[in-house]
Amino acid sequence: MRIRATVAAVSGALALSAFAVPAAHAATAPNVTFSNMKVNSGKAITIGATSTVQVKATYTLTHPSTVSVSNIDSGPLLYRGTSAQSADTEVISDEPGTCTKVSSTTLNCSATITLPAAELYNSDAGTWKEGGLAVDRTTHAMKWQSDLGTIPVRRAAKLTADATPEPVKKGATLTVTGKLTRANWETGTYAGFGGQSVKLQFRKAGTTTYSTVKTITSSSTGALKTTVTAGYDGYYRYSFAGTSTTSKVSATGDFVDVQ
Repeated sequence: MRIRATVAAVSGALALSAFAVPAAHAATAPNVTFSNMKVNSGKAITIGATSTVQVKATYTLTHPSTVSVSNIDSGPLLYRGTSAQSADTEVISDEPGTCTKVSSTTLNCSATITLPAAELYNSDAGTWKEGGLAVDRTTHAMKWQSDLGTIPVRRAAKLTADATPEPVKKGATLTVTGKLTRANWETGTYAGFGGQSVKLQFRKAGTTTYSTVKTITSSSTGALKTTVTAGYDGYYRYSFAGTSTTSKVSATGDFVDVQ
C-alpha cells in the first residue's frame, strides 16, 4: 500500500499521514468490501505511559469475480469520529495487509497496527472505531470503509498493596495501604487516580480464590488505606475494576503470617 501510517499530532489528536499517496484525481475507487474486521482479537488495547503497542488485525476482503485485486493494497485502521475518511484521530496499519486467497471473490487478510503512547493525548482513551482502506496502486484511488466494529483503547493502571504489621497476632488490627495510578500519555509517567472504588480482597493460604473484604475509595492522589482484623494466614490485595478509559488491575497479593 504505499501508505504508511505516521502518527502525527494534529488538533490535539492523531492523524493519518498518507504522504506517499497522491490525490485520487477522481479515479474510480477499488471495488472491494471489508468485513469480519477484528483488531487485537476483540480485546481492549491497553497502553502504558511510555509503551508502543502493536496489535494484529484480521479481516476479509471481497470483490466481484471480474475484478482483479493484484494491484490493490488494503489495510485496517482505527479512528475516532463520524467516518474513517474524515476522522481527526486515526491510525492505519504499518504495512499493507498480507492476504490469502480463499475463493475467486474472497481474501483473508491480516496486518499490524501500532499505537505509541508518545503520540497519544489522554483524551484519546475510550472507544475507537474500526475501518478499512483500499488503494489502487496505479490510479491511487481509495476506498474508505467505516463502522466495521469498535474497540476500547485504555490507559494502563497500576496498583500496589502492603499489609502491616507482619507477622501479626490473630485478632489484631492489620492496616492495608496501597496506591492506584494510571498512565499519563502526555507526560510519559504514572499519576495518582483519585475518587475510584477499589476492592480490598483476601485469599486464605492454601486456596486459589480471592474474596472481597470491603470497598474503599482512592484519595485525590490515588492513595488507599484501610484496616481489617487478622484472622488467618493469607494474602491481601487491592483490585480495581477499571473504567471505559482505564484498564482493570489487581495488586500482587501481600502475604501475612497470622500467629
